Amino acid sequence: MDNSSKIQAIISDDPIRWRLLEIVRSLGLPDCWIGAGFVRNAVWDYLHGRDSSPISTDVDVIWFDAQRCTPEQDEALEAVLRGLEPNVLWSVKNQARMHAQNGDKPYLSATDAMRYWPETATAVAVALREKGSCEVAAPLGLDDLFDLIIRPAGRFATEKTAIYQSRLKSKNWVKICMPTGRKMMTVLRSRLCA
Repeated sequence: MDNSSKIQAIISDDPIRWRLLEIVRSLGLPDCWIGAGFVRNAVWDYLHGRDSSPISTDVDVIWFDAQRCTPEQDEALEAVLRGLEPNVLWSVKNQARMHAQNGDKPYLSATDAMRYWPETATAVAVALREKGSCEVAAPLGLDDLFDLIIRPAGRFATEKTAIYQSRLKSKNWVKICMPTGRKMMTVLRSRLCA
């Protein structure tokens, strides 16, 4: 089974994540995904033989629509999602506007925007499609995610290194993974990212 199929199986077997995917799909947003920690943490739990950890951080919903790309639109969608599932901290971002905030060139789609995310292992998302299938998007690949390698992506390995270093410290990924006996490799410098 390839890594994309493994993610599909992991998410399909997680009733909480599956329900959240159904809720997000009910919004009918174009090019819409749940990504980052939502998928990363599920995979890491699987790799460590742990039960699925509770969703204790924000659930990152990304979508792409150049005609509705205001912060107010995203806030309204967050309010709708809170009404549908109030126990989740929803974060909705239309990627059609996020390039300006991030200092990047304009993104072409939600998955194109993921190419500019801070870490390779985090640049992954899933979406529930109409026929009940789980689609996986991973523009930077899935190898680092499944090999427990945290490395900076793109400009986070160069001029945005301070942001990457801060995220690495605040997320505490090494501590999360080390107690299980499996080793996590953390790549801190761009020259090591070949």
